[in-house]
Amino acid sequence: MFRSCLICTDFTDGLQRLVDFVPDLASGGLKQIIFFYSVPLWEEGEVPRIDEEKIKVAKERLSVALQRVPEGVDVKVEVSSGKPLDTIPRILNTYPVEVILTGTPIRSLLEEKCFGSTSVGLAKLTAKPLTIIRPQLITIYTREELTLRCQHLWRYLLIPYNDSKSARYLIEQIKKYAQNRPENSLKQCMLMWVIDSSGRRGILADYRLQEAKEKLELVKAELEKLDLEVNLEVKEGNPQQEILAAALTFDISAIALATDYRNSLLEWTVPSFANNLLRSSWFPVLLFSPQK
Repeated sequence: MFRSCLICTDFTDGLQRLVDFVPDLASGGLKQIIFFYSVPLWEEGEVPRIDEEKIKVAKERLSVALQRVPEGVDVKVEVSSGKPLDTIPRILNTYPVEVILTGTPIRSLLEEKCFGSTSVGLAKLTAKPLTIIRPQLITIYTREELTLRCQHLWRYLLIPYNDSKSARYLIEQIKKYAQNRPENSLKQCMLMWVIDSSGRRGILADYRLQEAKEKLELVKAELEKLDLEVNLEVKEGNPQQEILAAALTFDISAIALATDYRNSLLEWTVPSFANNLLRSSWFPVLLFSPQK
């Protein structure tokens, strides 16, 4: 689906493991891969300064990625000093990649706000899509399992849809990147509309289910023009629970979402839908944010 990516790691999120899987990332269509780490300023003393020793160590750890680079693939290692939300935009100016891979901090539910301070900060700073992978997921993979995951990062997307402005933006972005996608990348999409059943089930419920199916058929036709296999699912129930259940049932690679950083939430019948899904999903999330 994407041809270039920036992989941002803090060496605790598990993404540093990807330095050993460059050939597998490349087999999924990536032609340019940038590994990046931001070293905090050394603050012992009156004046914060660059920690040259930590920069050296970080470069050595990430440089493993340069050892097995397939022909035709460009791999770079970048280490900067400062806060990630200050340094990452500078890296993006140098390397205008198509997607950013980032992790999430391991926190308690009380401490965890949305999907991690760096990730939510990036969503506010850039319109580039983010692929967010939980450390609890990537750290437990065996090498064999991680090989397959790297090859299939965006092969089968689950797309929650409800015909809102954010949902339409999500479809347009997926169409944009699917048009000239590399081989062995995006193959399938699952369009899913969940009618929230939290209120009374009135006489309009059946009508809403039928209307949702008809609208999904129109979106399906749009995506099929791009040579994608598209499946449909219309459910009545709790949107978050139904979407996570579908991700398990249909062998999904990632859940695609769109969120407006100004509202911080996806437009859905349940206001906290995006927040809750991002916090509770163990699946990778492909997040699109509107142009700033």
